[in-house]
Amino acid sequence: MHNPVLQVDKLNTAFSVDGEWLNVVRELSFSIGPKETLALVGESGSGKSVTAMSVMRLLDEKQTRYSGSIRFDGQELLSLNRAQMQSIRGNRIGMIFQEPMTSLNPVLKIGVQITEVLKRHRGMDDKTARAEAVRLLEKVRIPAATSRLNEYPLSFSGGMRQRVVIAIALACNPRLLIADEPTTALDVTIQAQILTLIKSLQEEEGMSVLFITHDMGVVAEVADRTLVMHRSEAVEQATTREIFHLPQHPYTRALLSAVPRLGAMNGVALPKRFPLNDMQTGEPQPVAESVDTLRKGQPVLDVKNLVTRFDVKSGLMRRVSARVHAVEDLSFSLQPGETLSLVGESGCGKSTTGRTILRLTEATSGDVLIARQDIRRADSARLAEIRTQAQMIFQDPYESLNPRMRIGQAIAEPMVSLGLHNAQSAKRRVAQLLEQVGLQSNMATRFPHQFSGGQRQRICIARALALEPKMIIADEAVSALDVSVKAQVINLMLDLQEQLGLAYLFISHDMAVVERISHRVAVMYLGEIVEIGSRADIFENPQHLYTRKLLAAVPVPDPDVRRKRTVVPEELASPLRAATFQPPVRQYREVSDGHFVQL
Repeated sequence: MHNPVLQVDKLNTAFSVDGEWLNVVRELSFSIGPKETLALVGESGSGKSVTAMSVMRLLDEKQTRYSGSIRFDGQELLSLNRAQMQSIRGNRIGMIFQEPMTSLNPVLKIGVQITEVLKRHRGMDDKTARAEAVRLLEKVRIPAATSRLNEYPLSFSGGMRQRVVIAIALACNPRLLIADEPTTALDVTIQAQILTLIKSLQEEEGMSVLFITHDMGVVAEVADRTLVMHRSEAVEQATTREIFHLPQHPYTRALLSAVPRLGAMNGVALPKRFPLNDMQTGEPQPVAESVDTLRKGQPVLDVKNLVTRFDVKSGLMRRVSARVHAVEDLSFSLQPGETLSLVGESGCGKSTTGRTILRLTEATSGDVLIARQDIRRADSARLAEIRTQAQMIFQDPYESLNPRMRIGQAIAEPMVSLGLHNAQSAKRRVAQLLEQVGLQSNMATRFPHQFSGGQRQRICIARALALEPKMIIADEAVSALDVSVKAQVINLMLDLQEQLGLAYLFISHDMAVVERISHRVAVMYLGEIVEIGSRADIFENPQHLYTRKLLAAVPVPDPDVRRKRTVVPEELASPLRAATFQPPVRQYREVSDGHFVQL
């Protein structure tokens, strides 16, 4: 029997709140052996991340009190001084955080942030560290790695930024890797590659992994053992197979029942609400509109030959040397009351498409009509008017809300500034909107930090509804939420669609959620639509090779069907092209009514 790499015994972590000590982790005990992966699962607020931060000693020492024991390679971490802990942190213990934008310094180039770790912990000189940084970026499958070292985090997509964070965490070949929701922001194919990469590193380096997640499909795929946390305590701990097939605790059973499963919608034509708990009787009802009815009306959104490219300048004269072809010749329409989902890998142009439609990013060419109005050629006054018809919900609700503004003010602001309501009527409308999204009207006086992630996303939905739009662009709006909270927000969106006739352009990499919410699906690859059709067309009869690859990469929440994957050394796809590049004219084949596939 090997000695454990990490041994946690009766850990209690308490925070000082208003002069009192509040326990956020209670009597927690677990161990991780060499090359072993332990998954820590549970909903937001259960104490998972605090456990990880306790092991790394990253919590504010003045506001935090520990008791119990955390031993790493036989060494008691709770008794180390700051300098001793710093020599272990980032070196022998690596950590991947959930939110890459808070892990990366926005004012430092990516190359500087990776080489800093290599110089500090591995004693490399500039040249060696830079070569190793390129190798690490290629290892986590970032295309054009050498040139991207000179870019800032803001020029990377969310998934790309997470890959950079993973590269930094793996830089010193750590003995223990703590991965806190490392694949939440990643699309399924990159997630599969990252999980495979972590697995292969375990084999090569003998690395152990503490994997914190709420994605039970990922747990089934990677974990040897699983520990379920609920309200600061461990409620169940066993092999992953036992957790999935013989769950003992009611909370574990509830957690597993809320997992969206790919294929659950086979044979169902319309979007359908999630069954939220065991007390719900009968099948959740599909949304009322039929697919055929939706196709016949006047589109709320009409996109024709949309192109968005970003210039890359270099040299002393700052001439255009290359272009990023982010969106290339996109055409589609969206009917009132319809949900069209845009899916594809990180960096494929999904979010840029959403931002270009609302002119948050300027298009290079093409036409965008919102409620028959040309947004691309509108002046500033007309633009503000058109945008009342189309609103956007972003991935991170906390970034979308001003932390110093009460949420009532945040929701009322667009209504008042556009002259749609005075202060008094706006207050009444805010109360109505909060209740419409399942919150209490008296919450209007609270600040964003006083809400959970799921509640904050509901606030963002309320704000998007404030101007009574015909269409909402939801950009990864539920990807960072727990399974049960995600189900609640999706059900809310479906209810609002039915009540208000809203159209959704739903941008997501979560294929099981896309299957549940969509009328139609468009699959994007390198800025182009490679396949578009009804939900059934895409999920039950995928034609394009890339669509099949995307669906095959979705983790299955069953440890018995764990797949043996290898990282295929395929050429790294990049939307970066020479300045003179002219994209080929694409041809499409109509497989069935409304189902088009790129040749």
